[in-house]
Amino acid sequence: MANDEHTSKESSRDEARLTETTRTAALSDGVFAITITLLVLEIQRPEHYAPGGLLHALLENWPSYLAYAVSFLYIGVLWLNHHSLFSKLRRMNLGLRWINLGILFTTAILPFPTAVLASALTPGNSSYDQRVAVTVYALAAAAMSASWLPVFPYLRDHQELLESTATAEYFRAQRLRPVIGVALYGLAVPVVWLLGPVVGLSFF
Repeated sequence: MANDEHTSKESSRDEARLTETTRTAALSDGVFAITITLLVLEIQRPEHYAPGGLLHALLENWPSYLAYAVSFLYIGVLWLNHHSLFSKLRRMNLGLRWINLGILFTTAILPFPTAVLASALTPGNSSYDQRVAVTVYALAAAAMSASWLPVFPYLRDHQELLESTATAEYFRAQRLRPVIGVALYGLAVPVVWLLGPVVGLSFF
């Protein structure tokens, strides 16, 4: 009886540590939304152009548009993956909340390498600076992929957090995606220095 009572108390404490996913999902959506907003703020409006030169000034700003489009698409895919993940979750615990904070940490960094990339791609900058900028972007992208690495192994060991609709096939498929991302963006770094920034950008 004593052992049964002890087990019951341990189970109650474990259950008390579990929380709903609502607050974590709301925080995450807020971070994704703010990050996308910060991306568009990095697009500078044309200034100091001669009369009749607005179109030329707008076209000269193409690196900002390119960097914004690439980063927006990247964050959009991350948000879709994040939304898909949370649709499979029933509850949260402390460990999963920390893992989620790691994902948000790397996501929130993205406006910085985006701005660096847009600045370096401006006509007139050196190829060396462009290589550095693409390298910084690749490392940030690799970090964002790496932040997903612990998610699915952790959920495999804590299936009490999952909805009954979560399938083993889903997790087997998803487990490889961050590995591929880390490898792909990691490979982009030597490619940038060997073949140039344009080839490196093709990895994104």
